[in-house]
Amino acid sequence: QVQLVESGGGLVQAGGSLRLSCAASGRHFSINTIGWYRQAPGKQRELVAGIASVGVTTYAESVKGRFTITKDAHNNTVYLQMSSLKPEDTAAYYCNYKTFVDGTVTDFWGQGTQVTVSQ
Repeated sequence: QVQLVESGGGLVQAGGSLRLSCAASGRHFSINTIGWYRQAPGKQRELVAGIASVGVTTYAESVKGRFTITKDAHNNTVYLQMSSLKPEDTAAYYCNYKTFVDGTVTDFWGQGTQVTVSQ
């Protein structure tokens, strides 16, 4: 019902920047949250940043001040600007679209994009 396509991952040196994009298509839900999660090898998937349909944003403590999530409603695209990257930011990053309908939460996921930060 909702398709998500991520792009923008890659290899970057510590201290560098990357911008991830998540383009959403398909059915639109008026109440939603779009977020970026990441999963490093051997670790659980964790929320990095999210933005609600009303514009409220949330960030993991580990990325506050370094990452910024924004949304282009016209293009149905969410961006994650990542600056001052650290090796510990290395992970597969996944876009998530969360809907809330009649008390039911549904998650849609993108295929993921790899971010690798070298020393």
